[in-house]
Amino acid sequence: MVDSFYEKVREEDQLRFVFETISSINWESHLPKMYSFWESILLNGHSYSGNPMQVHKDIHHKHPLEKQLFDQWITLFTSNVKQQFEGPKAEMAISRAENIARIMQHVINT
Repeated sequence: MVDSFYEKVREEDQLRFVFETISSINWESHLPKMYSFWESILLNGHSYSGNPMQVHKDIHHKHPLEKQLFDQWITLFTSNVKQQFEGPKAEMAISRAENIARIMQHVINT
C-alpha cells in the first residue's frame, strides 16, 4: 500500500514538488517511517515514533500546504487503497487518512 501510494505521489507534479523539492525527501529513509506509521495506525503496531504534525508545520512554513494539496493527497490515497483492498481495514485506512489530513490542515493553519 505504501510503496504503490508513493509511486503515485511521485507521478503528480504538485505533490512531487512538495516532497522532493520543498522537503528534499530521502525516499529510502521516508518509506520505512511510513511503513511503521501505517502499521501503527491500522495494525496496532508500536514501531512508529515521530511528530508528523511538526514536520508538516515546518514544511508549511517553507511552502504553504494548501487545501488542494491535501485533497489531491487524499484522492490518490483513496484510489490506491481501493485498487488493492476492500473490507473493514481498507475503509479504516481511508477514514484515518481523511482524519489525519483534516487535523493536519487545522494544526498547520493555527
